[in-house]
Amino acid sequence: MARIFSGIQPTGDKHIGNYLGAIRHWVAGQTEHDCLYSIVDLHSITVPVEPAALREATLSLATLLFAAGLDPAKSTLFAQSHVSEHMELAWYLNCTATMGELRRMTQFKDKSGGQESVSVGLFDYPVLQAADVLLYQAGLVPVGEDQRQHLELMRDIAIRFNGRYGDTFVVPQAQIPPTGARIVDLQEPTKKMSTTGGTEQGTLLLLDSPARLRKKVMSAVTDSDGVVRADLENKPGITGLLSLLSAIEDVPIASLEERYDGKGYGDFKKDVAEAVVTLLEPLQARHAELSSDPGEVVRLLKTGADHARSLAVPTVELVRERIGFAPRG
Repeated sequence: MARIFSGIQPTGDKHIGNYLGAIRHWVAGQTEHDCLYSIVDLHSITVPVEPAALREATLSLATLLFAAGLDPAKSTLFAQSHVSEHMELAWYLNCTATMGELRRMTQFKDKSGGQESVSVGLFDYPVLQAADVLLYQAGLVPVGEDQRQHLELMRDIAIRFNGRYGDTFVVPQAQIPPTGARIVDLQEPTKKMSTTGGTEQGTLLLLDSPARLRKKVMSAVTDSDGVVRADLENKPGITGLLSLLSAIEDVPIASLEERYDGKGYGDFKKDVAEAVVTLLEPLQARHAELSSDPGEVVRLLKTGADHARSLAVPTVELVRERIGFAPRG
């Protein structure tokens, strides 16, 4: 059974794009793979964040992920900062990666905006990402296209370390989700749905009330053509809604175009809205249940971290031995 590692940052409210593009696949993968999922709070502090907000966001996301269907009996969910081996291995890998490799990372260029005041952590976080995966000898990493460059760096680091010190790490492969990887903002459909760069009205949050979800979908930007068909250039709004419904129902867009042939945008939007509400109802009900007992979420995170450490410690011990550190006795 292949081992999968994937991480998600706690900051920022999670939306339906996060669910369809990642979380839903995490849940489905529990029965097929040995899955480790981490709330990567160490990555969150590469930019300023209020301590209380980080703590609350971490516990809130854990609650949401359990509510979405992550089962502690089938997969491991833990907070990254609860397993200190992530940081230790990151240092060893820092001594394997090169400055040139990190300078070429396009995400750093985008996020830093060329400013000198950004943290070293923001520059270096692809190495911590590499440590996150290599620590658990994971063979598969679910990634979107925006993370492919980081995965290639991760592979290069693993291959270089193995070449220098002997076989130590599994060299991971990318796992690209087949659907739902790109859900667009309902108000600015040329942009990816996001809680940081998108619009509030165009973002379907996982914990939005049913009434609010319906209102957002019914208010989605469309066009005056009146025909429900995909045309990314001329009909980005309708195309985005078709993509959303296609991902929810797991049916081809062409089938949806046939279904809505001769029907207007109003009927189409109502169906999309109801599909969204129906999809999120079980998650929201379970979230309300878990939120009434936050101590249970803390306990589950500790159980996850204990299991993660049981896998991480042997890797770090092997790395220390390979590098040549004196035995601890």
